[in-house]
Amino acid sequence: MPTRASRKQPKVLNADCLSHIPWLLHGFSTRVGGSSRVYGGEALNLGFTKHDSRAAVERNRTVFLRQVGAITGKQHWPLVTLRQVHSDLIHCVCEVPENALVGDGLLTQQPGIVLAVQTADCLPIILVDIKHRAVGVVHAGWRGTVKRIVEKAVGEMQLHFGSLPRDIHAAIGSGIHNCCYQVGPEVRDNFESQFAYSAELFHETRDSDEIREKYPLLFLSARAPGHSELPKKIFLDLVEANRRQLLDAGVRRKNIDASPLCTACHPDLLFSHRAEHGVTGRMLAVVGIV
Repeated sequence: MPTRASRKQPKVLNADCLSHIPWLLHGFSTRVGGSSRVYGGEALNLGFTKHDSRAAVERNRTVFLRQVGAITGKQHWPLVTLRQVHSDLIHCVCEVPENALVGDGLLTQQPGIVLAVQTADCLPIILVDIKHRAVGVVHAGWRGTVKRIVEKAVGEMQLHFGSLPRDIHAAIGSGIHNCCYQVGPEVRDNFESQFAYSAELFHETRDSDEIREKYPLLFLSARAPGHSELPKKIFLDLVEANRRQLLDAGVRRKNIDASPLCTACHPDLLFSHRAEHGVTGRMLAVVGIV
């Protein structure tokens, strides 16, 4: 068993479009470099899941916050999180709330606190107004995306801070990509009811059927050859859906950065609820003002 001294350092991902801002603290966690044993190795689980111990998660959070600079010898920034419910609810905070907040977005202009959302396939999106020194973070699964949570977050920054969309930089963190995000027809129906460009967000493939190909006589029907339908698989591009919302809200394309990493394709680096069949940890996306 590795000693504490030999344990891997947490691997934190940063967005290129945010890394040059001197007054900003931000980071996207991975699964590397923690204390949780239940998810294989030394996993950096940052969510209070039913499989992991609270003590392990608290240790992991301390290690992660130290790695991103929120905990030093002189400071220990408080962490503000949410009970996430796949909504479009966004809270503007200036201090740690007394009671747990319910929703999927956080905004602040207050230095010295860390805003965070948890993910394990859904998209974490960090928003930064470089002119007014205001920040936000949202959790965008397909339900929140249909409800336009990131577009609404830009509007809330305008309302609370006087932000102009052209001054906002947006970083879309790692999440499940269109290569792996298979959804049902009801998801496509929801998007079609909300977005004129919804057809551009989906693609289909057909299942191969080895038995049908090997024994075609078993599947003879009155239908013309080539017309018997194989099941369709529908895939959603959640990253592009949120990028389009940011553009529609007025954020400049050059100010939007999206991680190329798919959580389902990289289970060695990232937690994926889908790839790990629901038995997985949670990552945090954090942002704060120095």
